[in-house]
Amino acid sequence: MGASFLIMLREGLEAALIIGIILAYLAKTGHRSRSGSVWTGTLAAVLMSVLAGGLIFMTAGSIEGRAEELFEGIAMLTAAAVLTYMIFWMRRQAINIRAHLQAQVNTALESRSVLALGLLAFVAVGREGIETALFMFAAAQAASPYATTLGGLLGLGAAAVLGYLLYRGTYRMNLRAFFNVTSILLLLFAAGLLAHGIHEFHEAAVIPAVIEHVWDINPVLNEASTLGSFLKALFGYNGDPSLIEVLAWVGYLVVVGGAYFRPATARELQPLRA
Repeated sequence: MGASFLIMLREGLEAALIIGIILAYLAKTGHRSRSGSVWTGTLAAVLMSVLAGGLIFMTAGSIEGRAEELFEGIAMLTAAAVLTYMIFWMRRQAINIRAHLQAQVNTALESRSVLALGLLAFVAVGREGIETALFMFAAAQAASPYATTLGGLLGLGAAAVLGYLLYRGTYRMNLRAFFNVTSILLLLFAAGLLAHGIHEFHEAAVIPAVIEHVWDINPVLNEASTLGSFLKALFGYNGDPSLIEVLAWVGYLVVVGGAYFRPATARELQPLRA
């Protein structure tokens, strides 16, 4: 539940900020009448994301045995890679995202195309939606369907409320602090996904464990307990991990975490091109 809440809160707020910036700029420039295209593109992106999520879960549910372990392992590693890219992308974009989106809106308005603004919203929200579908599948492997769904709905609801309040200007949130804190939690989540993916490859006999159980602290904190399940879903906790899982988890945090907290260079702070 904790992992799905965090994912939906972070991804949902990113999408809400994007839509909020676009709508606010349209209102500011006297093009409020074009807002309908933005909402149409947003709705289409949400529907596409739901379909993508359904396809991922259906595919996973239709395979068994070693193929299922391979599929889940690949999905975990893919989710970890995409999540890592997203964290660094948002770190770079946070400073320039408003100006970047406004430039794209100007381009869409100049084209006088009915579809241009809708396509802009569709691509921006759709990217967040596809990422979310993949992350939710990964989170669901360590929690019950009920907990995953409930956490996701609560996170989405919180993101919608925060996004609306930010758009209306009634709630001043330090977005830099918010994204830094959630990025730390997501880095821990990604490390857990990496370790979980490797565990699946152990089960499929693709990657050797070297040492099957480096330690076993399940008698103290069982991963099947309430707290253990929460830590497993959020941070990839494993009461009896293999040597490769431990090395992957620690190595990811040292390398990727170190890169994230390294001061950004002037080049990295330049706005991304469309």
